[in-house]
Amino acid sequence: MATLALVAHHGRAEARALAAKAVTWLEERGHRVRLTADDAGLLGRAELGVDDGSFAAGVDVAVAVGGDGTMLRAVRLVAEHDVPVLGINVGQLGYLTEIDPADWETALERLLAESYAVDERMLLKVSVDAGSGDANGLDAQLVLNEAVLEKSSMGHTARLRVSIDGRFFTSYVADGLIVATPTGSTAYALSARGPIVAPNLWALLLTPVSPHMLFDRTLVLEPSTSLRLEVQGGRPATLSVDGQNVATLADGDAIVCTAAERPARLVSFGRRDFHGILKSKFGLNDR
Repeated sequence: MATLALVAHHGRAEARALAAKAVTWLEERGHRVRLTADDAGLLGRAELGVDDGSFAAGVDVAVAVGGDGTMLRAVRLVAEHDVPVLGINVGQLGYLTEIDPADWETALERLLAESYAVDERMLLKVSVDAGSGDANGLDAQLVLNEAVLEKSSMGHTARLRVSIDGRFFTSYVADGLIVATPTGSTAYALSARGPIVAPNLWALLLTPVSPHMLFDRTLVLEPSTSLRLEVQGGRPATLSVDGQNVATLADGDAIVCTAAERPARLVSFGRRDFHGILKSKFGLNDR
């Protein structure tokens, strides 16, 4: 008997329907299923819901039914417990999801037979150093794609002082700064003209968003690097992690980004083709 956790996309009916089928399929075979409280209510299975803090304890594997955003949510829920995550892609082409909806039964059978590999990806650990406001006391965040510190109001830039390994580097005047993992190099950082980095590498990528200065290049830094971004200039900045706004930082507040001690663990059936995904995503036809 195995214990599987399921995370479903809330906005896609197909994802909800597939997740409900998977729950029934697993229960019929004698396995335990765990859902977040929100997902349990969404699927009409309130008895399977648990709070986020206890969601991952004792889970053998997690299944994310949706797109990359659902994968990001699942990884954040289970990463501290080293739980591998399988992504079932319901929606557009995803970088992180592993299989198509038509293959879900076969995929679950392979999971239960432990016939899969695990692809380890670097996670960011984002800690907040804040004296007051809604960022004060915020727990450290585990991030698979990126942490973003950006302007909170239209018509103004953010002023962000950056230190690398405790030494002042420079102050950026920009719409924001992105601290990304290699996995996140194809997310927000890509739209800010950052480099595409193979996702199995370990590095920190610091990319400015619309900088109002001549220095506009991405820094690719060693995974042992500690990056500190401090809000300056009397203008607040919004902190988001993997696309979710988590706090507003005031003047003098800062975030510290380092490589997390544990990696994200993504289930692979041996056919993940990063270069093929890039070709499909960007329409790079063979010549």
